[in-house]
Amino acid sequence: MEGGDRIEESSVRLLSRRPSVSSGGGSESRWVDGSEVDSESPPWSRVDENEGQQGFGTLRSRLAKKPKRVDSFDVEAMEISGAHGHHAKDISTWQTVALAFQTLGVVYGDMGTSPLYVFADVFSKVNINSEVDVLGALSLVMYTIALIPLAKYVFVVLKANDNGEGGTFALYSLICRYAKVNMLPNRQPADEKISSFKLKLPTPELERALNIKESLERKSSLKILLLLLVLTGTSMIIGDGILTPAMSVMSAVSGLKGQVQGFGTNAVVAVSIFILIALFSIQSFGTGKVGFLFAPVLALWFFSLGSIGIYNLLKYDITVLRAFNPMYIFLFFKKNSSQAWSALGGCVLCITGAEAMFADLGHFSVRSIQFAFTFVVFPCLLLAYMGQAAYLMRFPHATERIFYDSVPESLFWPVLVIATLAAMIASQAMISATFSCVKQAMALGCFPRLKIVHTSRKLMGQIYIPVINWFLMIMCIVVVSIFRSTTDIANAYGIAEVGVMIVSTILVTLVMLLIWQTNLFLAILFPLVFGSVELIYLSAVLTKLLEGGWLPLVFATVFLCVMYTWNYGSVLKYQSEVREKISMDFMQELGSTLGTVRVPGIGLLYNELVQGIPSIFGQFLLSLPAIHSIVVFVCIKYVPIPVVPQEERFLFRRVCEKDYHMFRCIARYGYKDVRKEDHHAFEQLLVESLEIFLRREAQDLALESSLNEIDHDSISITSRDSRIPTGEGHEELRIPLMQEGKSDEAGTSFTEDNVALLPSSVMSSDEDPSLEYELSALREAIDSGFTYFLAHADVRAKKNSFFLKKLVINYFYAFLRRNCRAGAANMSVPHMNILQVEMTYMV
Repeated sequence: MEGGDRIEESSVRLLSRRPSVSSGGGSESRWVDGSEVDSESPPWSRVDENEGQQGFGTLRSRLAKKPKRVDSFDVEAMEISGAHGHHAKDISTWQTVALAFQTLGVVYGDMGTSPLYVFADVFSKVNINSEVDVLGALSLVMYTIALIPLAKYVFVVLKANDNGEGGTFALYSLICRYAKVNMLPNRQPADEKISSFKLKLPTPELERALNIKESLERKSSLKILLLLLVLTGTSMIIGDGILTPAMSVMSAVSGLKGQVQGFGTNAVVAVSIFILIALFSIQSFGTGKVGFLFAPVLALWFFSLGSIGIYNLLKYDITVLRAFNPMYIFLFFKKNSSQAWSALGGCVLCITGAEAMFADLGHFSVRSIQFAFTFVVFPCLLLAYMGQAAYLMRFPHATERIFYDSVPESLFWPVLVIATLAAMIASQAMISATFSCVKQAMALGCFPRLKIVHTSRKLMGQIYIPVINWFLMIMCIVVVSIFRSTTDIANAYGIAEVGVMIVSTILVTLVMLLIWQTNLFLAILFPLVFGSVELIYLSAVLTKLLEGGWLPLVFATVFLCVMYTWNYGSVLKYQSEVREKISMDFMQELGSTLGTVRVPGIGLLYNELVQGIPSIFGQFLLSLPAIHSIVVFVCIKYVPIPVVPQEERFLFRRVCEKDYHMFRCIARYGYKDVRKEDHHAFEQLLVESLEIFLRREAQDLALESSLNEIDHDSISITSRDSRIPTGEGHEELRIPLMQEGKSDEAGTSFTEDNVALLPSSVMSSDEDPSLEYELSALREAIDSGFTYFLAHADVRAKKNSFFLKKLVINYFYAFLRRNCRAGAANMSVPHMNILQVEMTYMV
C-alpha cells in the first residue's frame, strides 16, 4: 500500500502547553453548529470478530460502541489549577469537609434563603385558625425537604453525573454517549477512545437497555422529544436566573418594611432594584474576587437559622415537634381542602435551589455535597422552619413578616445584614449557573453564539456573558417593578422550579434504564414516587397561572423557541454542506496543483465537516489566483463529555495523496472546556502537531513494510493496533475522503512510549526521503506565514419549502445569525490574515 493512498488518524500527544484554537471567523459559529459525521456514510467502527465469539452473540454485535480503553478521567491533563481536582478517587476526609464548607456558599444559597418567604407565602393562602394549620404546613415543608432534596437528589440524582459534571445538559450528553440521539450525526469512533468517555456496554442479560437504545436511535421523533425536553429544562433554569435574584433580594429587603417607619412597598421596590443593579454590575469582575467570602457568610447564615430556630422552639412552643407525624398533612388537607391545595404552591418554595446541588456538581464532589446537605443544611433548615412554626403557635397573625418577627429584637439588624448578603450570594450562584448553562447550550449547538469572557485564569467555570447578564438585569427590574410583592413572584418562581425537577426526573429515569441497567421495579419506582410528588406540586402552582405563574412559561417559551430554531437551522445547514461537498473524483482530476498555482504558506480553512472536502474550498479555488502549498481543513468539534484531556484533543488525517499536501485537523472540546485563543500559540501548536503526525505516519508505514517482509499473512494483525477491525469491519472504515477501495483508517493513539518500542531503523527519518521532503516543505510554508480561510454564510430555505420552514429559516434563524457573535469577531488574528468568500446554503 502506498503512503499516498492512506488516510491516517492519530491522537497526538502534546504536553508542552494547553492547546488553543483560533476562532475561525465564520466557522467559529459553525463548529458549534456542525462538525459532524456524514449521516449517509457507513459506520466507522464495529466490534471485532474475536469479541463476537465470547458468548455475547448478536447482542454484542449490535452494540458497536465499546471504547478501546476505559481508563479513568485524566484530570491532570487539563493543566488548569484547581479545576476538577476534587474528583480524584483518593480524596481525604478533611478535603471532603473543606469542599463541603465551600458548597455552602455556591450550592445552598438559594435553598438557604427560602425561610425568608415560605411560611409567608403558605399562610397567604391558608388562614391560621387552629394548631392543625401550623403543624400541617410544617409537616408538609419537613417531608418535602426530606423527600426531594435529601432522598431524590442527595442519594440518587447526584450519582447520575457525567464524569463529575451535573445539570440538564450533563444528563443529555451522558445519554448521547450511550445512544446516538444527537440531532447532528457527530459520532466518530475516535471520540469513543477519549479516556473520559468511559462507556460501559449493557450486559447480554439486559435486552431492555439495548431495546431502549435502539428505539432512541431509530425514531427521529424520540430524538426530537428528548431534545425538546432538555431545552425546556434549560429554559426553566434561565427563567430561574431571572426570578431568583428578584425573589431573594426583595424578600431580604422586605424585612425593613414595618421595622423602619415610613418604609413602604415603594421603598422596598426601590432598594431592591438598587441592589439588583449593583449585583449585575459587578459580574464582569468575576466571582473569584469576592467568592472566598461566600462560604463564611452562608455558614454564618445557616448557623443563625439553626440558633434562632432552637431559641424559638424553647421559648414559644416545643410541641411543634409533633409535625414529624405525617398524619398532620392529612388533617391539614381535610380541614382546608382547596385552600390547602393552593398552599402547596408556597410549600414548594422550600426546595428552591435543590437543582443547584446537581447543576453545580462540577465545582465540587458528590461526597462533599452530600455531607454538607445531610449534616448542615438539612438540620438547620428544619430548625428554622420549626422555630417559625413555634412562633406562629403563639402569634398566629404574624405571618406576613414571620421570619423577621421571629428574630429576637436585639439580633434584628445583624440578621438583616446577613440575610441581605445571603440573598445576594444566592442570586450570584443562580446567575453563574445561568452563564454556565448558556455556555453548555452553545457548545452543544443549541444556542446562538455570544461573547464569553473568562474572569479567572485558574478556574475554568468562572465565566461572564455580557448579553445574558444585562438581559437578566433588565428582566429582574421589570419583574420587581411589575409584581411589587414576593407573593406574586413566588407564584412564578414555583412553576420554574418544579418544571426543572420534572425534567431531571425523566432524564435520570432514562439513565437508570439505559445506562445503569437498574432493576425494572426500582427504575419505575423512582419516577412513580418522585415524579408523582412533583406533578402534584406542579398542578398546585399551575392554579396560580393568572397570578404570576404565566411569567416563567413566557420566558421558557421564548428561550425554547430561540434554542430549537438555532438547532434546527444548524442541522439543515450542516446537511446542506454534506450534500454539496466536493467529490474525490473531482480532486483527482485537478491533480496535486489543484488546478491553480501553489505558493509557499499554510492555509487554514475552517469548516464543519469531519469528512469530505467542503464546497467552500471550491469557491476559494475559483476566487483566488493561487493557493497555499499546505492546506489544513480545521474543524473545531464539541463532543458530549465535560472535558477532553489535552493530549487527546487533536486528530490529524491526510486528505488525498501525499503530493497534495492537504490535511484535516479536528480539535475536540468538551462542553466545559475553556478556549482562550491566541493565534500565535495555535499556529505553533498546529505545526508541532502536524510534524509529529508526519513522523508517526512514516514510522507506521516503515513498520508495516518491515513486518510485511517477515510474514505477509499476519500483517493485518501485527502491524496495526489490535483494536482496528478487519474483514467486514474494514470495509466499513472506508470514508468519503477516498472513493476508491484503497483507504483504511488507523485509530492508534501515538505516545512517546510507542516511539520507544520502534526499531531504530524505523525511527530514522534520514532513511525516508519523502518524510524529509515533507518536513522541509512544512518549514518553508511556516516561514511564509498563515492565512485563515473563512466563509461568510447565508442560509435560505428552498423555494419549494413549506411556509413554516421558510418563516423559521428565512426570518427567525436569519435574524439570530445576523445578531449573534460573528465568527471573525472570535478570532484574534489580524484582518490582513483573513480571506472570506460569500456562501449561500439552500436548505
